[in-house]
Amino acid sequence: MSDPSADFAALAARLDTLIGLIARAVPAAPKPVDLAVADAFVWHPVGDRLQPVPKVNRVEMTLLQGIDRARDTLLANTERFARGLPANNALLWGARGMGKSSLVKAAHATVNQTLRQEGALPLKLVEIHREDIESLPVLMGLVRDDPHRFIVFCDDLSFDSDDTSYKSLKAVLEGGIEGRPANVIFYATSNRRHLLPRDMMENERSTAINPHEAVEEKVSLSDRFGLWLGFHKCSQDEYLAMVRGYAAHLGLVLDDERLVRDSLEWSTTRGSRSGRTAWQYIQDLAGRQGVRIDG
Repeated sequence: MSDPSADFAALAARLDTLIGLIARAVPAAPKPVDLAVADAFVWHPVGDRLQPVPKVNRVEMTLLQGIDRARDTLLANTERFARGLPANNALLWGARGMGKSSLVKAAHATVNQTLRQEGALPLKLVEIHREDIESLPVLMGLVRDDPHRFIVFCDDLSFDSDDTSYKSLKAVLEGGIEGRPANVIFYATSNRRHLLPRDMMENERSTAINPHEAVEEKVSLSDRFGLWLGFHKCSQDEYLAMVRGYAAHLGLVLDDERLVRDSLEWSTTRGSRSGRTAWQYIQDLAGRQGVRIDG
């Protein structure tokens, strides 16, 4: 006859093992994030987690040169959204290195400065990575009932020919049954105006029974963005204005004639003129002059 106490101990041990396996397979629900700890967050779909960003890597609005129209338009759209007025999702597209993502972060900081002066709730910036776009509905569900307003920002957004996650983005932006929450707006940057490669759209034309409808289905993604802001390669004068602006801001001392000559040579060796190229030259100049750059 078996010992009841031994049987009970064996059963308890098995239950403890089973509980441990279940705990590993189904992790505990994440703790709600305190949105007061930061103005910016990075979305991590594993664990449905918003990671605070204490210090955002950003450029001051006054240093963004050659993009005046895009700057004023995005800033006005962001201000309206922050005040609860109608505003559009924004797609910033075009030339590389011309300040698309810098403008989004600068607009967020500028609007928050005004909101704090007025004693209003700050605007939150949430970055979502391109590969996590399919988790957008989960993110929207987490912030839908929060009193803050959110810019959900995806940098360098584009889709490859075998990628169907753009359909999730379309549904979230406008077409879903719930729709985009009133306290959320979506900003994205891309080198492509329609977010999809040209060869993908051409392939649809050549293989679809109704080519026009097939291409329209792809192009309709960019139509979900009510605001399109184009960024184009800068002129030589705009490039030099960027260089001079950065140099003055950092207190770099160099004869203007030499600054012009050296910065133009720098851009020539890299085959492009852009805000990014100007900043890379300034970093080199600051390093040679022993000037530290904070952030």
